[in-house]
Amino acid sequence: MGEKSRVTPADAVTVEDQTWGRLEWMVSGALGNSGTMTVGRCYIRPGEQNPRHYHPNCDEVLHVLQGTIEHTVDGDKVQMGPGDTISIPSGALHNARNVGNDEAIFVISFSAPDRQTVGE
Repeated sequence: MGEKSRVTPADAVTVEDQTWGRLEWMVSGALGNSGTMTVGRCYIRPGEQNPRHYHPNCDEVLHVLQGTIEHTVDGDKVQMGPGDTISIPSGALHNARNVGNDEAIFVISFSAPDRQTVGE
């Protein structure tokens, strides 16, 4: 793999606008820069939440960069802020709700190059 194919410039990020915020994808099989994982950022506006969902084919790691979220995994709720990280196993029903006054931003990574989502 050449040096250029390893770098995803900021203007090459794939953006998916959502009613609650947006997803930005930097690494994935679809982007052609990984055969083993998916990496992105999630942005949730204050008072909003992403739909409850699960990933049948991969684990997820979520790391909060900014804001305060309440993350629910299989009915258990935990409040998370900057620097907090959670590991979500494949098949676990989960979602994040922004409970702060600022936009919540977190990095999300998945153990598959083709992250599958059910329930979104």
